[in-house]
Amino acid sequence: MPSILILAFIATFSFLSLASTAPSGVNHTPIPPEAPNRSIHEKPIKGRITAPFPPHTPAGGLALNEIPNYHPLSDFDFQSLNLAQYTEWIELDLFRYALDKFSLKDFEEAGLTKADRALVAYMAEQEVGHATNVYNMLGPAAAKPCQYKYPFKTVREFITFSKQLTRVGEAGVLGFIEHLNSRPSAQLLLQTVTVEARQQMVFRQFEGLFPMPVWFQTAITQSMQWSLQARYIVSCPAINHKYPLIWQVFPELRITNNPNSTDPHFGPAISTLRTALSHSGREVKFEFDAPGKKVGPDGKYTTSTNAGAPKYAAWISQLNVTYTPLEDVKAAESNGDKVGRTTTKQPDVPDIYPGLTTRGHHVINGTVFVALVDDNVYVTPANLSELNAHVVAGPALYQAG
Repeated sequence: MPSILILAFIATFSFLSLASTAPSGVNHTPIPPEAPNRSIHEKPIKGRITAPFPPHTPAGGLALNEIPNYHPLSDFDFQSLNLAQYTEWIELDLFRYALDKFSLKDFEEAGLTKADRALVAYMAEQEVGHATNVYNMLGPAAAKPCQYKYPFKTVREFITFSKQLTRVGEAGVLGFIEHLNSRPSAQLLLQTVTVEARQQMVFRQFEGLFPMPVWFQTAITQSMQWSLQARYIVSCPAINHKYPLIWQVFPELRITNNPNSTDPHFGPAISTLRTALSHSGREVKFEFDAPGKKVGPDGKYTTSTNAGAPKYAAWISQLNVTYTPLEDVKAAESNGDKVGRTTTKQPDVPDIYPGLTTRGHHVINGTVFVALVDDNVYVTPANLSELNAHVVAGPALYQAG
């Protein structure tokens, strides 16, 4: 197909790729497009030069002629960067903890080599640089290293947890980086998160999974990121509580039948045909806590929700948010039980851009974020924070592939 026709084809369906998908069983039914009206100032530029410009520099762009200020310029900036600081500290501690806990023999019994263990050690050194990078932007008020707890006892379980934790950090930064007031700070953070993405891929290769079974990396909100991280932090220095994070902590959501990625029959590999661990229509079982639980560093944070009763599972993956109806919902406080339960079916979303599917690509793949919500609201990657008000519990990490 000629390149011009390909571009036209992509443009025709690009809007659908950003639309949330309506609640359904396993069928992909896009919500009718109801995007906000664009003002004249938001009219897309179509290629023709529209304004005078200096030599070799087109008109437009942000902060091109300013002296860079690599510091937060708003409360939003500080809170977002400080959340990233918490992420860098826990990743640094995680890699060092595993190196202390597991010997070379332990790694070899998991199918890994001395060089693989050395790679984890190098990742720890990368986190020293990442933590220093964010700390330098924040100054003395930046969060300091904390004490942590980890849900693994073996090398294979460590690999799985590391794959998921780096996914959370990557997705969290992708969610807020474009909204920062400080563009120079965003630039430095961008050069950090690209390395985090590579770390996540390495851990997938350590498990013998296909290294990148998606076309686009997913973004989540700061409250989703903090909800997923806070549960692993036991205690922090007093300075951290002097400048607390204000992001909401949602009640915890757990998937009780998550696909297993630690099958011992599969060893480390650069690439494999193990491209998926789940399938459309698969029943997914959830447990979720009631709000009001003390969590996070020193129990200083309390889970909360602004939502009503749970009605849908929101699958946040790549450029899409897909909704599926919940079934057999038992409320988190019915009959005095603080744990709610429900199920749904994994949605069938074969295409990001309809008609362009190749080699069995599927939107629900890799490490997917799933939350329980009270409404199927229209959101896209750039305004995902509007989903926060509808989160009943979660997100949880679903290991689709």
